[in-house]
Formats: sequence, C-alpha cells, structure tokens
Amino acid sequence: MFFKGINNNISLVIHKVQNYRSYVETYNRGDASAAASHWSREGSYLTQTGEHVKGPDKIRPAMERLFAEQKGIQVKAAVFDVRLQSSDRAIVKGFALFQRPREENEEFLFTATHVKEGGTWKLLKVEEEDPSVPLATIAKLGELEWLIGDWVDKDDSASVETIFRWSKDYAFIKATFRVTVGDRVDLEGTQVIGWDPVAKKIRSWIFDNKAGFGEGEWSRSGNRWTVKVKSTLGTGQKASSINIYSYLDPNSFTWQSVSREVNGELLPDIGEVTVVRKNAQNAQAESGK
Repeated sequence: MFFKGINNNISLVIHKVQNYRSYVETYNRGDASAAASHWSREGSYLTQTGEHVKGPDKIRPAMERLFAEQKGIQVKAAVFDVRLQSSDRAIVKGFALFQRPREENEEFLFTATHVKEGGTWKLLKVEEEDPSVPLATIAKLGELEWLIGDWVDKDDSASVETIFRWSKDYAFIKATFRVTVGDRVDLEGTQVIGWDPVAKKIRSWIFDNKAGFGEGEWSRSGNRWTVKVKSTLGTGQKASSINIYSYLDPNSFTWQSVSREVNGELLPDIGEVTVVRKNAQNAQAESGK
C-alpha cells in the first residue's frame, strides 16, 4: 500500500526536512530520548490519552510511557505532499500505519508542521485524522505527485499552460490546460486523474471547450508514464493517441504524442517537448540565463 520510495520531487524537498525519516527510525527503536529530541522547544505532542505535552523535556517521559505500555510498536510512514511555506517552515502530509503486537493495525492521515530551529528542522506539531479516501488510492496517485504545480511549454508561436492540483481529501488529481496560439486561446479544458481499484490502474478523463471528451489509461516504466487515450471530438469523430510523460527533474518533464488517429486516419506525431515549472522559468528569466 505504501509508496515504493518517495517520489523524486518530494525527495528533494524532504531532504531539507530530514527530521521526518530520522524521527520514524528512533520511534521504531523505542528510543524516547532520541525521538523527543526531534521536537522543537514549542513542539506540542498529543499523547494517546488526549493530553498535549509541550517541549522535548515533557515529550520524552510521555514517549517513555508509550513505549513501555506498547512494547514493539512500529510505524511506517509515507509522504505524498510537502510544501515549504518559508525557508524555515514546512508542512508535510502523508499517511502512517501503526503496528502493535497482537492488535489490529491502525492507519491515519497526518499533517506534520516542521520548523527550523538553530539550523536544524524540528517537529512543531503532528495532526492525525481518519482517512475519508482509501489510503491505497492516495498511494497510487502519489506516484504522480511530481505533476502537482503550474507548468508551461512555450515557443515563438504557441504556448501550453497546465495546472495540476490535488482535489479535496486527495481523492483525485485535477488539471486545467490552455493552448494559446499567438494572442488567441485555441483550446482549453480540464482533466481528472484517478485510481481505478477494480482495474488496478490509473485512469484519466478529459473534457475540452470544443465539446470533446476522452478517457486515458496510464502505465508506468521507471520515470516514464504512457497514457493510451481514446476520445470523441465535438464533431463526433473518434480519435486516439498515446501520450508520453517523462520525468526529468522537479522542475521539468517531457511530453510527446504518438500513434495519433482520427476516424482511422493517421496524423503526424507531436515530437517530444520539454515542459517546465512556471516558477522555475520565471526565476531563470529574472536571472538573465
């Protein structure tokens, strides 16, 4: 159910917030002192009795009691969303599986606030909630977390702008896109990406402003995603294509479309283009590079 490793985009950010991994390791060792040292001076820890204790000096004995009462407790955690609110504050979202000897496992969504204290990332607070969406769904969609953000592909004659966002409770990934040719919007629409628990695959549904709609099936090979799309144009014609997304780094990926057909007639492929994050493009433009 949990990710097979953290996605590349998250990995680079979470590298700056290493407190997350280290805390899980010390928790699973049952080392209360080491675990408590991961909390900030203002850190607020919620005990299993519902009591909030503040600061490492109060958190350590609370964790000692926990480890004594629940010997062998283990936690597995996976992150699917990391947001740096500033250079010294980050919000980490993920899910955790608590395993206790001779008891049923418990699963929670968590939101962990990290702050930088003395140059080191520390936990400020952790909030848990029961998931409204199956965690397996979030885990599978989390493989596409690197798409979340604002993207642009631009040349001298046209530009394609795409925005990917998580939907409420991380049930879907929602996207909007706009194709501009010159100073005219040529095409725009929406896309919804979701996990099909029956077919065990990621699917997507797309709708455009020319009354076209379609459905895609996603498959993965390493950092390369292949989407087989079948659609109906607003004219009633049937179309199909294979769209390929290839992750390059946190700020860029490539996209191409091959095997394109309309009513059985082959169309030219759309060659590979590089799509970049808007903020990265803006930063590059401002630097003059």
